[in-house]
Amino acid sequence: MKYLIVGSGFAGSTFANLLANKNENDEILVIDKRDHIGGNAFSETDRQTGIELHKYGAHIFHTNDDEVWRYINRFSAFDDYKHKVISNSFGRMYSLPINLYTVNQYYNTSMGPEQAESFIKKVAKEDCKRFNIIEPSNFEEQAISMIGNSLYSTFFKFYTIKQWGRDPKELPASIFRLPVRFTYDNTYFKNAKYQGIPKYGYTNIFSGMLENKKIKVELNTDYNVYKDKKFDYIIYTGPIDEYFDYKFGKLEYRTLRFKNEYYDFDYQGTSVVNYTDMDYEFTRIIEHKYFTPDKKFNQTVITKEYAEEDNGSAPYYPIRDKKNMEIYNKYKELADTLNNVIFVGRLAQYQYYDMDQVIASAMSKYEERFL
Repeated sequence: MKYLIVGSGFAGSTFANLLANKNENDEILVIDKRDHIGGNAFSETDRQTGIELHKYGAHIFHTNDDEVWRYINRFSAFDDYKHKVISNSFGRMYSLPINLYTVNQYYNTSMGPEQAESFIKKVAKEDCKRFNIIEPSNFEEQAISMIGNSLYSTFFKFYTIKQWGRDPKELPASIFRLPVRFTYDNTYFKNAKYQGIPKYGYTNIFSGMLENKKIKVELNTDYNVYKDKKFDYIIYTGPIDEYFDYKFGKLEYRTLRFKNEYYDFDYQGTSVVNYTDMDYEFTRIIEHKYFTPDKKFNQTVITKEYAEEDNGSAPYYPIRDKKNMEIYNKYKELADTLNNVIFVGRLAQYQYYDMDQVIASAMSKYEERFL
């Protein structure tokens, strides 16, 4: 069997690795239009500081899936990193996700868990009545119904406008996924059974996945180079609309622009600070050295993230509103008619996936087709 895998991120690399352990005589070609493997999870050691940089934004591996965790640990050990986020909101610093400390700091109170929960429910109920929200139908209404208008406006409204480039009323309610916590636990992925940062960087994981004599990797290679070549199967992880030459129109995405800065001092004291108001053009600042706090460095590197409309160069976040989902469903219907092409991953399935979900999706599609 001859396989072409388009993309070397978690979807493509997982599929390549699983196929390589299937049959002795298979040939697997992995191509990627970038000059490196790993997709958006690519990391590299900064030459100036020696700090491992998450080149395309913060990537913290977290999952509740035992099978995925066992699988990813075949390629790397993980540091016991627990992700925590700080919010810079209208000139004040808060703890995120919204927790008991955030609530008490914001309202200048000292409520206990039950008192705070009762208080937030009351505020949310009153605001729903004030804004005539009966059944939340969009992002804004969902947020107000859960935490009230004041907390929503401080922490999410303007951040969402910057992140998505749209009025929150235009976004689906399902995007709002961060309820308030009524404890002082500010671990961002509190409910994840497993979480951490790979000890030797993410790129080392992809190298391990693709290290097999049956796998050939070609970088700086566009799918069009092999589009008319003969393969038994194509595993396609790129944008599904691009595969079909935009037959039904272009799907919309948001992308990220990054600006690195170097300092001889500790910049912010933590790995991630969100900037939730419009006084700052960027959405957050990452200080990479805090992903490996056990290591010491003489300098620091920060990355400012700017969210923008994607022009087709680097799609990140699918905009799954009604208009785009109608377009995607047409592509999905067409994709389902192709027996030898498997569409998998965030871009191919037009779905926001965490890293573990991408791996799980690749595993599932592999098992459906080849086991």
